[in-house]
Amino acid sequence: MSGMQEFRMLRQTYVSLRWLGIVVVVLLVGWFTLRPVDAMIGKPAPDIANPTWLNSAPLRMADLRGKVVMVEFWTFGCYNCRNVEPYVKEWYRHYADQGFRVIGVHSPEFSHEREIENVKRYMKEHDIRFPVPIDNEFSTWNRYGNRYWPAMYLIDKRGIIRYVRIGEGGYGETERQIQALLAEG
Repeated sequence: MSGMQEFRMLRQTYVSLRWLGIVVVVLLVGWFTLRPVDAMIGKPAPDIANPTWLNSAPLRMADLRGKVVMVEFWTFGCYNCRNVEPYVKEWYRHYADQGFRVIGVHSPEFSHEREIENVKRYMKEHDIRFPVPIDNEFSTWNRYGNRYWPAMYLIDKRGIIRYVRIGEGGYGETERQIQALLAEG
């Protein structure tokens, strides 16, 4: 093997190892900076401080003590949020008389979702009756450390986050959690 061929092989190995090192560093940084989804479990639920609410005057967590609350982060343009929506509405309808409340925090992904009239129109067309704070500045999103649409946080009667569900699916488990929290004293 000539000196030039040896040099090319060493250079190719160096470039490959450099890219591998960059990938490893990016993965490690991502791993250590992301909080796990369940990091909020066992902690008091942050207040929702958004000034604009639809279907309700602003609610505070302290005023909801004694109730089981689902805080759902959604946006009307999100395909996955639309798939979760029928379940959330049914739980709200079915368990409301037992002390279950839903707060649907609307956190927009795209600019047209920031317009309140578009949110109102969607809510009317889809018969969404639970309170919806408008979180255009992502203040509530950040208080909860949320990163996903849809995301559901179940809060017990004492105001403690007890269950977190990210994305679609797990409907049976989520409903069992709602029932168990409602049954607690």
